[in-house]
Amino acid sequence: MRCLKVAFGMENDETLVDAHYGDSEFFAIYEVCEDGSVRSLEKRINGAKNFEEEDDGHGDPRKFRAVIGQLLDVDVLAAFRMGPNFLRIRDGTNKVVFFTRTRELSVALQRLLENFDGLWEQVQEKNRGEEA
Repeated sequence: MRCLKVAFGMENDETLVDAHYGDSEFFAIYEVCEDGSVRSLEKRINGAKNFEEEDDGHGDPRKFRAVIGQLLDVDVLAAFRMGPNFLRIRDGTNKVVFFTRTRELSVALQRLLENFDGLWEQVQEKNRGEEA
């Protein structure tokens, strides 16, 4: 069965953060499968949250690397919103980004399931690009 490992940027146990992904309190890691099953795997504290950013404090490539480094085993980064590092994530990693358009985790999980096939294809395409 096809399954994706997804990291949601969270403010608390039920609400996605309304800030940049790298400013999440923690990442809620879920396994989401094509049969509609959803399983909570872990709550991973965001070690990059208090990262000292240079310049104007947004889009620091070092913070980007610190966030991605915590999520190497994840396929999809799910967020209510993303900051300036979105293009770096999209273009420079094997991660797929999914905008939930909601801060409610239960609704975000449902939207992920509704878009499963498209997300699966994007992940496969990214993984094929790594092999090239």
